[in-house]
Amino acid sequence: MGIVAYLTAEIGFESSLHTYSGGLGVLAGDHIKSAADAGLELAAVTLLYREGYGRQHLDSKGNQTETFGEIDPDDFLCDTGIEISLPLDGGELYSKIWLYRIKGVSTYFLDTRHPNNSKEHASLGNRLYGGDDRTRIRQEYLLGVGGIRALQKLGHEITGLHLNEGHCTFAMLEMLRQGWTREELSNRSLFTTHTPVPAGHDRFSWQDVEEVMQDLLPEDVRQLGGEERCSMSHLGISLAGHVNAVSNLNAWVASSMFEGTHIEPITNGVHHTTWTSSPLAQIYDIHLSGWREDPTILAHAGRLPDDALISARAQARGVLRELVFASTGIELEEARLTIGFARRFATYKRANLIFSNLEKLREIGGGKIQFVFAGKAHPRDEGGKQLIRDVFEGANQVVDEIPVVFLEDYSMATGLAMTAGVDIWLNNPVRPMEASGTSGMKAAMNGVPNCSILDGWWPEACEHGVNGWGIGESEDERDDKRDAESLYRILQNEVLPTWEEGNERWANMMRASIATSARFTGARMISDYRRFYDSFMGA
Repeated sequence: MGIVAYLTAEIGFESSLHTYSGGLGVLAGDHIKSAADAGLELAAVTLLYREGYGRQHLDSKGNQTETFGEIDPDDFLCDTGIEISLPLDGGELYSKIWLYRIKGVSTYFLDTRHPNNSKEHASLGNRLYGGDDRTRIRQEYLLGVGGIRALQKLGHEITGLHLNEGHCTFAMLEMLRQGWTREELSNRSLFTTHTPVPAGHDRFSWQDVEEVMQDLLPEDVRQLGGEERCSMSHLGISLAGHVNAVSNLNAWVASSMFEGTHIEPITNGVHHTTWTSSPLAQIYDIHLSGWREDPTILAHAGRLPDDALISARAQARGVLRELVFASTGIELEEARLTIGFARRFATYKRANLIFSNLEKLREIGGGKIQFVFAGKAHPRDEGGKQLIRDVFEGANQVVDEIPVVFLEDYSMATGLAMTAGVDIWLNNPVRPMEASGTSGMKAAMNGVPNCSILDGWWPEACEHGVNGWGIGESEDERDDKRDAESLYRILQNEVLPTWEEGNERWANMMRASIATSARFTGARMISDYRRFYDSFMGA
């Protein structure tokens, strides 16, 4: 029986196997786990980055540096004993194939640390999103063309392609080379776009593309991928018969970027058993029997009694306080409202927005609130690194009235501790630049209300004052002053008064958040994708 080939540049399965940078990779891991739960005929391919994405180090002023520790694949993966080779640069590129298996679904990691490779080719698998265009295009050649050939050499018959962003587009050209017609490729391919920012899509010079791909390029490739430079996303979308974005709003944004293309919204979801903390999972086991197998049962969170919820929340908060103390030496105060902010540090996410008016922040939150931040900037993103310094500077200005901690080297483990252990999950991107925002779904699954700009998934989920709060009025024009004032107003007039009402009122918010999360699970997401996968099998 054939399989759907799921190709992705990064995957997050566990913190120590750091072949992911953030939401895209962790989402890919959740997608694969959810496909395995559903028993789908799917096999995934990614690259093994021996140095991963880099470990973050922060000094006392918030200056970020990175180190790149070696990943030993023997600690996580099984050696298949199978290798592939591809023509490249007048010679051959060799790759070992490693296996990570979840239930019936295999994920294969392509590894360029091969004794027959030149030094340059061996280094292609060093770092995720590392190097220049010359490195990146060769990584994407290995992922796309090599990924297809690896799956076939391992005995898989490919009946459909699911490309997680444009990094994988060359796989489609390989299937054309192997005999699929344009119509077959269109009918059997799904392209998922996550990136609502044009600059976030890979573009390579045609000279580089031709040098690497050579006779794999169809004659009309420049009409498909762009005349001046090759846009990997435009090339992939022009060949795919099915295209989806990762929230309703993201589909609207993407439709304006890829004119004339119907883009289906499939809102992301998170793997519920991975992202539910132990204290909450224990009370779900008692009061929401069967939720592990069928997460729609979380919609019945009204069954959860106050005392159980309050006790579980106290345990989850305690875990976070212990992590903060062990990591920073700072003791968070149990009685204060803890606000969490953790994500990739990109400028549009505005991590420093809360510090826009320090006098107002002190007036609202002095003696009442505390913050936990985490997140990495890309090693070459100076704007993102400046945001981290801004957070540190703001923290130093309010430290006497409002504790602010920053957890170094954000990971999946840190993400679980934070999304379960804070009291409010804060998100304030520039709308509509947030594709989805899966961390907010994880918070909701743990009974943590979101306080967020109405971007990504949150317009589909927000019941203001019931399961969380929406910041602003869905404005698309950037106005930091307006959004900061809205955030301060909600904190002062709605969030803190709700918190101060006590446990009974907060338990109602928690139940509403948990019930909302039932619609944003990986199980629901994979059922939406299954419509496409089933059509591939009959195409």
